[in-house]
Amino acid sequence: MRREYYSDSILTFLEKSSDEILGELVRSNNIDGATLERTQSEAWLEQIRILKGVFGPDRRDGKVYFEYSIPRLGRRIDVVLLMEPVIFVLEFKVYEELFKSYAVDQVWDYALDLKNFHESSHEPYVALILIATAAKQAFPCSPSVPQNDRVMLPIRATPESLAEVFEQVLRFATGGALDAAEWERGRYCPTPTIIEAATALYSGHSVAEISRSDAGAINLTQTSEAISEIIRSSQQHARKSICFVTGVPGAGKTLVGLNIATKHIDRSSELYSVFLSGNGPLVDILREALTRDKVRKQRERGETTKKGRVMSEVKMFIQNVHHFRDDCLIDPGPPNEHVALFDEAQRAWTMEKTSYFMRHRKKVPDFWQSEPEFLIACLDRHDDWAVVVCLVGGGQEIHSGEAGISEWIDSLDRSFPKWDIHISSRLTDSEYGAGEVLRRLNARSNVTFHDELHLSVSMRSFRAENVSLLVKELLDLEVDSARRTIQNVHGRYPIVITRELRRAKEWLRDHARGTERYGIVVSSQAERLKPHAIDVKSPMDPIHWFLDGKEDVRSSYYLEDVATEFHVQGLEVDWSCVTWDADFRYSNNDWEHWSFVGDRWNSIKKAERKKYLKNAYRVLLTRARQGMVIVVPEGDPRDPTRKPEFYDPTFEYLCEIGFERL
Repeated sequence: MRREYYSDSILTFLEKSSDEILGELVRSNNIDGATLERTQSEAWLEQIRILKGVFGPDRRDGKVYFEYSIPRLGRRIDVVLLMEPVIFVLEFKVYEELFKSYAVDQVWDYALDLKNFHESSHEPYVALILIATAAKQAFPCSPSVPQNDRVMLPIRATPESLAEVFEQVLRFATGGALDAAEWERGRYCPTPTIIEAATALYSGHSVAEISRSDAGAINLTQTSEAISEIIRSSQQHARKSICFVTGVPGAGKTLVGLNIATKHIDRSSELYSVFLSGNGPLVDILREALTRDKVRKQRERGETTKKGRVMSEVKMFIQNVHHFRDDCLIDPGPPNEHVALFDEAQRAWTMEKTSYFMRHRKKVPDFWQSEPEFLIACLDRHDDWAVVVCLVGGGQEIHSGEAGISEWIDSLDRSFPKWDIHISSRLTDSEYGAGEVLRRLNARSNVTFHDELHLSVSMRSFRAENVSLLVKELLDLEVDSARRTIQNVHGRYPIVITRELRRAKEWLRDHARGTERYGIVVSSQAERLKPHAIDVKSPMDPIHWFLDGKEDVRSSYYLEDVATEFHVQGLEVDWSCVTWDADFRYSNNDWEHWSFVGDRWNSIKKAERKKYLKNAYRVLLTRARQGMVIVVPEGDPRDPTRKPEFYDPTFEYLCEIGFERL
């Protein structure tokens, strides 16, 4: 698949007329279905003019690519240029006099996308150049590589200084000339955040364009195709089916659900499906992100639009599962959708919690179904066919009343004997807690196990796939295994530990580049971090925390508001600071579980609450895509609620595993 609108060797580019090159750009733009503004044509002509003027007789080797696609970001790089051992990423701001900070972040993001996700760009130098065509003076050009990945600091250039910038970069870089044909053959294997993925899918990109396809992992395309085949077969044979998709944290379960939903987004189609989640912050953030992106794109095309109208369309695509449930309570008929995709299905409510909620909030006194049983019953109202897809995370129940996956199996066994069951072959693993219940299904003939319904490789942490394994071993007190695993993680995914929050904040700012997002995450029970200006009871808006930029004090970048496990489950940041309180303490080769009530810590006795607290730290420790810093405060001997002995053993245990001290 061709990713650029126009490409040629530098020599051919120089020989062709500007109008001829513009014609190819316009034709590619039309094929892409994008609206062409006059200002865009003018910008292309200016870019062509500038580049033709800087390639001297000794700079005719290499290749130039205009409008190079970055599907993960939903954008195109103005120009990618291969010269000698360097990949140049050029961002032109035509008629601009200033080098604005957002534009610097933009060129950072483009370069990092190539470096991280394009196979042929992993090793070469990548030079980032921002050209403000009306700027009076360029910044001094001093090529440097601050980190060990050969990505240079952004260089600000004018059209007049661009030729000299090329020369200085090429004098700085070492290595043989890049082979353009070989570079083009490199696979693009991105690992988007769930926000980026949802935006790209909703805009019409395929899951194959925005996801990895490693030979060692069953990838998202295969899993999506397996589900699509079950949907087609169920419709063709008038069957009712349920699928259970499992995966390690960050493997892309939510992305699979969104991919299926976008394939069947037409409400007039019998295959129309809905993506449902009980994760309120996730639903709100995805809706807002999709709405902002669509409004931005429409305004860039000169179209007038109202945010409220766009949001109403998005709300039909992504729904809160509780609202879906309530609609089905009011209307006894079958829902519009034949296919329902339930994200984080393990968090559906038990019968006790559901019936309590129905009695006290909905005034339904005789409701005696669990949430899984009722939701299946809603789809069962269809006379012909229906499919329920459960996206299941292991060890991620973090709130009271969450039934886990066993209640879904129980409900099927109890009330829906004719439903076909398609199960991930890994649902039997211990963290899903369904082994005993699954054994009851052995007598059913309509149960099928599929390897394709398990996602075994984390996409969240593209730098190290063993992070979730390391966290599991850490929490399960498997010290020797964790020591071995951290050796596989350490080289590409930095994890450091400190006693000082100030140093942790500096570490985050030093490591993040471009718009890479960073933030502080803490347990919702971490109530004795107030001396460090962290108050888990202080209201924060996850939409602003996850979506707003560096200039907004409510964003994660400001490192003031903190997010808890309830805000971040199902989402991720690039770099995280996990600040560890005394609610979850290491002591005498075991974990202790505490809750702060009034003026003192109280020991947690119930096994269920202990599990929720452990899972909260599992969620917090698996949120970062590129690296994290863990802060275990020193405590204060003068404060009986923050004694050093509450914190020191945890810090020492983490150091024993092998985390680097900051």
